[in-house]
Amino acid sequence: MKNRSNSPVLYMALRPLAVALFRVIFRPCVKGKDNIPADGGAVLAGNHVSWWDCFMVMAGTSRCIHFLAKKEIFSTWFTRHFFNSAGLIPVNRQSKDHDALVAAKEYLKNGAIIGVFPESTTIKPEGVTFLPFKIGAVKMASDTGVPIIPFTISGRYKLWGKRVEIEFHEPVYITGSNLAEENEKLRERVISKYKYEACN
Repeated sequence: MKNRSNSPVLYMALRPLAVALFRVIFRPCVKGKDNIPADGGAVLAGNHVSWWDCFMVMAGTSRCIHFLAKKEIFSTWFTRHFFNSAGLIPVNRQSKDHDALVAAKEYLKNGAIIGVFPESTTIKPEGVTFLPFKIGAVKMASDTGVPIIPFTISGRYKLWGKRVEIEFHEPVYITGSNLAEENEKLRERVISKYKYEACN
């Protein structure tokens, strides 16, 4: 079996340039990077405000992050090859995707990092800041024994004005058997650190 902890060449080749450009464009604040483990499996899970969020999370660590991504972006030969080469995991957001969960857990067991946005979408009703979290992040962490590193993204991606911020929080281990309750605790941790006024 292929060792999924090996970092995809495409991801590692493109990450430095992508993150550098992202930093120049948005001047993000990144806090709590030390909470991301230097090695071993972990799940990074937090709120979702924009498709730029992947770059925001990538700015927190030089380690490869295997993001769960909606299967629709894998619809053509080129995008399927590109995103697979970058280490992304396709997931069906309309149902419980067993294959995506199995693939993610295999990565975790081999010491890799999984990136998850449990809200599953950036599209929210007017006036709604946080959607309910889907349980996948908690489930994969519980099944593999790895920690979840919650993160909170505050602010908006703007070229001028207030800056967008991400804060990585202390690791959380899922020890309870009630995963729905553990999932709500994770959501509350993320919400509790949200700032309507991000750093300047």
